[in-house]
Amino acid sequence: MSTIDDLGDVRGKRVLVRSDLNVPLQDGVIGDDGRIRASVPTINKLADKGARVIVCAHLGRPKGQVKPEFSLAPVAERLGELLGREVRFATDTVGDSARATADALQDGEVALLENLRFEAGETSKDDAERGAFADRLAALAELYVGDGFGAVHRKHASVYDVPQRLPHAAGGLIAAEVDVLRRLTGEPARPYAVVLGGAKVSDKLGVIANLLGKVDRLIVGGGMAYTFLKAQGHEVGNSLLQEDQLDQVRGFIEEAAKRDVDLVLPVDVLAATEFGPDAPHEVVDATAIPADREGLDIGPRTRELFASKLADAATVFWNGPMGVFEFDAFSGGTRAVAEALIASGAFTVVGGGDSAAAVRRLGLPEDGFSHISTGGGASLEYLEGKTLPGLSALED
Repeated sequence: MSTIDDLGDVRGKRVLVRSDLNVPLQDGVIGDDGRIRASVPTINKLADKGARVIVCAHLGRPKGQVKPEFSLAPVAERLGELLGREVRFATDTVGDSARATADALQDGEVALLENLRFEAGETSKDDAERGAFADRLAALAELYVGDGFGAVHRKHASVYDVPQRLPHAAGGLIAAEVDVLRRLTGEPARPYAVVLGGAKVSDKLGVIANLLGKVDRLIVGGGMAYTFLKAQGHEVGNSLLQEDQLDQVRGFIEEAAKRDVDLVLPVDVLAATEFGPDAPHEVVDATAIPADREGLDIGPRTRELFASKLADAATVFWNGPMGVFEFDAFSGGTRAVAEALIASGAFTVVGGGDSAAAVRRLGLPEDGFSHISTGGGASLEYLEGKTLPGLSALED
């Protein structure tokens, strides 16, 4: 996979950079700018080399329609603040504004195009429609740099088709993500522990199946833990449960035993009377959750148990919160796991998405972890062993 340095002298050349700027946005206010900050080094490197940088990205799911609430205009302003340089904003993606903005750029200047997903061709499953949009996007530039790791699992025009039309390279963010993920799937230092949380077992099926043969410990918390507990025959009350996954989970439990993988589940939980930030709750055994209660976080004994299983780990991958961390009363389990990762001294990877958001929301030091992924779903698909279209396009 080529890097920016392999592109040679980029001074005076228009470089299209596919970044991941898909941040939470409400009424024009950015809730978490982590992905914007992660995009800054590659953009600044190109601009410092004298390139004329044209950044493109998506935000949300406008489904091929122009919807003002999904405009990247607020992102352009924040990106400019973080870059320390003006970011010109094109009010369309491949139209008159985009072409005029790209043509007006001088050496070292940066522009951001409007939301790629305002164009139906970006996400089209029809190769011809997607290719036609890619032609217009590629025409804006002379070189392409893929740096939006969070989108590389999508066969979208800006990710898959454009790099086939221009000399291309991977940006620093994608290069770092791939290096980390190869380290997790190759020959990781042991003991190797994986911590999985979040709401649904179904979101992690492929990851669990692929990693059971690679890990020493699999620690399961969050909403998905209740399906594991139910699969063992325990009462889980009103807790989140995927009954259609019970047989699959029983298979995982059996496979873990066969492979001598230490499968670690909660031993106590915070069981609430309802789902809400101020819901009355109590600590109960994870194997006997009252029928009228739902688990919203792991309990104090589980926090100690999980921390003990991480204390001597050499490699840890964590994806998914341990509870409803958005509610202060149910954020303690996620905080405990994060702090255990920091204290472990291991090579620690936070798998993007809600996990990365939790680190920032809880005010934990980002440099306390070896790597915080921006990948989310892309990271999980890589760990499942899937081929990611955006990476394949950059490797050609």
